[in-house]
Amino acid sequence: MGPYRPADGTARPAGPSAGGRRPVGEVTRGTTNPNRLRRVDNWIAHRCAGLLRDAAEPLVVDLGYGATPVTAVELRRRLAAAVRPDVRVVGLEIDPVRVAAAQPVADPPGLSFRRGGFELAGLRPVLVRAFNVLRQYDESEVAGAWRTMTAGLAPGGVLVEGTCDEVGRLAGWLLIDRTGPRTLTLSARLSTLDRPAALAERLPKALIHHNVPGTGVHALVRALDDGWRDAAPYATFGPRQRWIRAVGAVRAAGWPVVDPTRWRLGEITVPWSAVADGPPAPA
Repeated sequence: MGPYRPADGTARPAGPSAGGRRPVGEVTRGTTNPNRLRRVDNWIAHRCAGLLRDAAEPLVVDLGYGATPVTAVELRRRLAAAVRPDVRVVGLEIDPVRVAAAQPVADPPGLSFRRGGFELAGLRPVLVRAFNVLRQYDESEVAGAWRTMTAGLAPGGVLVEGTCDEVGRLAGWLLIDRTGPRTLTLSARLSTLDRPAALAERLPKALIHHNVPGTGVHALVRALDDGWRDAAPYATFGPRQRWIRAVGAVRAAGWPVVDPTRWRLGEITVPWSAVADGPPAPA
């Protein structure tokens, strides 16, 4: 879902879904690749495992899965293996052609596909993953989309919203609940990372236009980049050791970096309050 426009420049209409609800949102470009969302999926399996295990109904929505359903298939497989085998994943797309094309890989009740948008097709999921969706919207639409999605969550549910590059080597995402964003995570495939500044191109939509001097997110990316540069001697021991030293330097400089067990995986997570120079959190 995104501000995709056909050649004539008009927005594609979103008619009623099979359940009678009108999907909220617009059709995205739909580009995707196998393993593109592996990094965020593994983080979800770690960070949200307790939430899913405690849920009476472990329902997860993959919102805007794109032109092919591969990322929804992978999400279901990863969560079933790492968290609980009875997890249910529902892939939602506004484009009925994409929904129909996904049906051959559906495996009810564990994996299904239906038409829907930010309103979540009336579902009450414990978790929503919306990746590479809001990146295609105007920043002014972000807070409203957050409000719509989080309003549909089950009690205690969360939204994971972010973006990544075409092959999933660079990514950034927010953990959001009904009160607003809670954390920002930046993640990189260390074996191909030139410098952390490259992550600025994959910031979530709420932050990407705020990566300018004087903002929290700009200072964070710069601190990480500086830490990576200063840790260059550790490159002898591999990019993982260099990254761990760089993130450690960021925390030593006073940043409230959390979850050090994930540093070795090429991740850095900070509270939203450390970078909240973007639009206001949804009320």
